[in-house]
Amino acid sequence: MAEKNQRAIKVVAENRKARFNYAIEETLEAGLVLTGTEVKSIRTGKATIAESYADSRGGEIWLVNANIPEYLQANRFNHEPRRDRKLLLHKRQMNKLLGAIEREGMTLIPLKLYFNERGRAKLELALAKGKKLHDKRETEKKRDWSREKGRLLRARG
Repeated sequence: MAEKNQRAIKVVAENRKARFNYAIEETLEAGLVLTGTEVKSIRTGKATIAESYADSRGGEIWLVNANIPEYLQANRFNHEPRRDRKLLLHKRQMNKLLGAIEREGMTLIPLKLYFNERGRAKLELALAKGKKLHDKRETEKKRDWSREKGRLLRARG
């Protein structure tokens, strides 16, 4: 039996192009270091992570180029919309990701920004390798064929 005050996961921003542009190897959940006005702005649902990525600096991983617009009611205590934000990961996870980035030439791409059941802002991060043009064409062909196959099966029966 579920508790009556249990919350569902609320997705705020999603990077839909990431699965098309990158071959995703592994995903993991990371916390974010945010200010109060950033959290309030994210709750309004106006954040974008489409052109953002994660980068390593000084043994830590940072979210770069994510846009969280200013919270209008905050007036002078507002935050910088495109500032770099620190990601919270376990040391073992960080070392694994940093090794994959340096050795294998992979990148860290944010897939979605959401609030978990406890109301904490989380980021789904993917360890990915960039697709070449022919890989993207192949993905598009498969997607078109599966769509066409579905249409044919529906028309048949």
